[in-house]
Amino acid sequence: MAEKIATNGTLIVGCGYIGTGVAAALKALDGGPVYAVTRSRKRADDFAAAGYEPVIADWTDRRTLSALPPCQRVLVAVSYDSKSGVSREDSQVGGLSNLLDFLPTSTDICYLSTTGVYHQSDGQWVDETSPARPIGEGGKAHLRAESLLHRRRPNSPWTILRLAGIYGPRRIPRVADVLAGRPIEGPNCGYLNLIHRDDAVSAILAAWTRRQDRRKLYLVADDQPVIRSRFYQQIAVQCGVPEPAFAANDKPSLSARSASNKRIWNRRLRRDLLPQLHFPTYVQGLTDLLG
Repeated sequence: MAEKIATNGTLIVGCGYIGTGVAAALKALDGGPVYAVTRSRKRADDFAAAGYEPVIADWTDRRTLSALPPCQRVLVAVSYDSKSGVSREDSQVGGLSNLLDFLPTSTDICYLSTTGVYHQSDGQWVDETSPARPIGEGGKAHLRAESLLHRRRPNSPWTILRLAGIYGPRRIPRVADVLAGRPIEGPNCGYLNLIHRDDAVSAILAAWTRRQDRRKLYLVADDQPVIRSRFYQQIAVQCGVPEPAFAANDKPSLSARSASNKRIWNRRLRRDLLPQLHFPTYVQGLTDLLG
């Protein structure tokens, strides 16, 4: 999965679907202690039971960050929680700003961003050199957070990984609707860009180990953007159920999400970090998950 991992510890801020995958991989590689940051005592107990070192902290509250354990590596994989009572700006941008105040400049940071920073909607290919003028609030916040690393740590080791749509075990978009025969809301055209969780985890580990000639920014997606309808049809094929129908829907949330129509070109990722993907296309990924 990755080259040799140094054993002086990793701090994971945002230990959710991707973060827990990284924690498990580091534990399997004997990469030293893994510290999992959470605001929840219940989650802290779960992390301890899994063999990780829980850290009760909230990156929007500077008082909780003063006792962070010293680690060579930090993964920032925070998803915005709309129920937190904190604005997206204060969480995703202010939280990272707070965290940077408490990390040595030598810390190797991997920041998980999103391909949602790109505005293109005509199906064109997009890479790391393409202009990014995000439409959604999430993409805007991630882009502002990214700028903190550029401005405040110009000579420090860090990597921004802009992830495509994540799927994997227990997380397949709309699979319940396909299995139940419910129409898929939204258009059936336009491209989906995807990355299997296992390959996303591998990209993060590679960002910490393959430093020679490494760039600062990578798009993380598989080799084959797929038309939306074909992805859901493949789920039906794998599960042996009828092909799904599609129902147009004018809900604002669906319209904003469906307005995105671009194809992510992963050539830099494949050249520098992951010469081989576990799941190079959605077909292999769905076959493994549903076969």
